[in-house]
Amino acid sequence: MDSNLLKVFVAVANNKSISLGAQELGYAQSNVTSRIKQLEKNVGLNLFHRIPKGVKLTQEGEKLYKHAIEIVRKVEDAILDMQNIQEQKKLIVGSTDCNAAVRISSFLIKLHEDYPNTQLELLTGTTRDVTQMILDYKVDIAFISGEPKHNELIVLKKYEEEIAILEQKDNNTPNVILSFKEGCAYDEFLKNYYKEKGEEVEKSLAFGSLETILACVKSGMGKTLLPTNLVDKLGFTDELKITKLDKKTAYIPTCLVCRRDYIPKISEYLKQLKL
Repeated sequence: MDSNLLKVFVAVANNKSISLGAQELGYAQSNVTSRIKQLEKNVGLNLFHRIPKGVKLTQEGEKLYKHAIEIVRKVEDAILDMQNIQEQKKLIVGSTDCNAAVRISSFLIKLHEDYPNTQLELLTGTTRDVTQMILDYKVDIAFISGEPKHNELIVLKKYEEEIAILEQKDNNTPNVILSFKEGCAYDEFLKNYYKEKGEEVEKSLAFGSLETILACVKSGMGKTLLPTNLVDKLGFTDELKITKLDKKTAYIPTCLVCRRDYIPKISEYLKQLKL
């Protein structure tokens, strides 16, 4: 099956429109229409319902779409891999928001200086989010909190972190955990930490901003767990009660990881990179 036809099929399916699919691909609309007809002829099935506002996948089209996405991605990866034999043409980086606040700028600047021809892209999220991104081949490398739990991932570089529980400075703080969205590794650790100590957690509140979390901790709303370098970076070191945990209690390094079957061409460089 022609992968170029599948690429056109995927573009039309994603846009639910032949004209929008053509715009995305930079093709003439008539060209896209003829390619869709050719693909339908090849498989002997109608892949789209033609509706007033565009097109909609038929049941058969939905079945083909799952395979087409994978085939198109593999073909694109193969092309990019061949281009990367001599040089890393593109690198998509995933990072937790905590790591992004501390070291991602210096990482990207250094990478750009040493590999000026490499196209860089950054995606951020929680450790759970970013781990899923790299498992799904959506990013090439990723900074996650804690050592990877998936056998498919390997560690390229490990950055040690000093971990601390943060509370309001002068008053007793309720056992309300303030975290950065669901899927945050620090949130999960702190919940388990109090559970093992036999202390009840009243509730857990998730926020979309690290600054908001620290401001709420400062006001006495609850507690959180974060690396001390992040607290210092955001200017809250003198504003909070900081209880540092030793590594035997809380060992949560930031790990730069990649897939075992998808190691970047510049992996040796990444292993040696100092930030």
